Amino acid sequence: MKAKIFFGVAILLLASLGVWYWPGSGKITTQQPAETEHEYYTCPMHPSVISDRPGACPVCGMALVKKTAQQEIDSKELAALGGVSLSPTQRVVANVSTVLAERRNLSKDISAVGVVSVAEPLQATVAARFRGRIEKLHVSYTGERVAKGAPLFDLYSPDLVSATQEYLLATHTSGTEDGRNSALANLQDGLKNAARERLRVHFGLTDEQIREMDKSGTAQSTTTFFSPIAGTVLQKPVMEGQYVEEGMVLYELSDLSRVWVYLDVYERDLRFVHLRQDVSVMADAYPGENFSGRVTFIDPVINPETRTVRVRAEFQNPYGRLKPNMYVKAHVAIPIENALVIPTSAILSTGQRDVVWVEISKDSFVPREVMLGAKTEQFSQVVRGLSEGEMVAATGGYLIDSESSLQLPTGGDPHAGHGVSSPKEVQTEPAPASVQFAKPGENGIATVPILVKGKYLPEEIHVKVGEKVRLDFFRDEDADCTNEVVFEGLQLRKRLPAREHTIVELTPSSAGEIPFACGMGMIRGKLIVHK
Repeated sequence: MKAKIFFGVAILLLASLGVWYWPGSGKITTQQPAETEHEYYTCPMHPSVISDRPGACPVCGMALVKKTAQQEIDSKELAALGGVSLSPTQRVVANVSTVLAERRNLSKDISAVGVVSVAEPLQATVAARFRGRIEKLHVSYTGERVAKGAPLFDLYSPDLVSATQEYLLATHTSGTEDGRNSALANLQDGLKNAARERLRVHFGLTDEQIREMDKSGTAQSTTTFFSPIAGTVLQKPVMEGQYVEEGMVLYELSDLSRVWVYLDVYERDLRFVHLRQDVSVMADAYPGENFSGRVTFIDPVINPETRTVRVRAEFQNPYGRLKPNMYVKAHVAIPIENALVIPTSAILSTGQRDVVWVEISKDSFVPREVMLGAKTEQFSQVVRGLSEGEMVAATGGYLIDSESSLQLPTGGDPHAGHGVSSPKEVQTEPAPASVQFAKPGENGIATVPILVKGKYLPEEIHVKVGEKVRLDFFRDEDADCTNEVVFEGLQLRKRLPAREHTIVELTPSSAGEIPFACGMGMIRGKLIVHK
């Protein structure tokens, strides 16, 4: 009994240590971790700041965040693609979700602002045909609705009196001719017709008015003018008793049963707009109510100041609810069939290009530059750079992008994975390995170049006792935390100007380890001295 209890306790102890013994096999199996991970600390706002211990960012003062760098089997291939590999834990914490790039029908909405205007074909201007005085206004105020042929005003003119007298005289003379002299009769008929045409064309008398004058046989001193269209009076700049000159505008009329709306469409949306396209507008005066119309004209010239194109749409307005000079908001729905789309949240815009993260294998992502077409609130059309069926990161793309910048060899440039060089990158020498063995040169001095960019490269330098070593520091960044290097054990402190070489010469006198760090202790390196 005691033997069984001892055997059970032994099994539990070995299991807790990750060691298993299988009876009959004669072998002891030890559990190995599936992945090897290295923990470090970095600033979310300044990924170039990397430390092996917690603390505060020397640039912005934020608390450093703990990160885990995975050692994957295909890490070199992934780095060559500018990609990044996440652990399952990192993926959950970063809330990374993926979706397929698929084809579907889109409905792109173009929004524009506009203003209501009168329809020019339904507009009419009534002007004075001759000099005179306004005897009476039948339509006396602006905004009054009039029917076609309704009287507008009566105009008195001495010129009209003379013209009617000439017509009546020509008519009386033509009627008394007995026909014995046909040439004279033809001349009189010609005078009568000319006087009649002058009254009709120049003075604006209607055929009915001329027939009434023929019946009465008296000269007419005033004439009544009628509305040429059915509509609304937009302008009436005259009053009763006012003298007017020939050509003076007396009434502006417009039929508002149909109106035009001028829309300002942005240059980037112009390719989606075409003639006879349906448009809906909303006005603040009628919340939640849509008015439907159709595009009838697209301006061939772009406004150079606003970079917009003027588009004209026509709307039926039987009740006059859309009023001239009213502001409206327009929406144009454009159907796009069989478009390759991805969620808009998956797109990272750098200003000059658009990038998505494509999952090429389990938890491994690479950046891909894409060209976008139509966009909606939820989806964006991909014109080039992506194939149907590929998996992209719909959420967590910015965190993947941040993680990729932390896994770069230089530890600093967040755009290296995207094919975009850092504008301040002036690195003139290739980054050395993380461990280097100093070898004396021709003059007996071992020179070791050290790149300072987020960390020291190399971080570990092996030298020999009594051999002089020259450390050539080159700081390729502007962070204040790395502007000096400190050898605490040697009580040596040296300034490191940006983009310049700084030489530190040492001759180790004993074996051991000589640590060095930046002035704030955020990045560290060491010299290993051998006998």
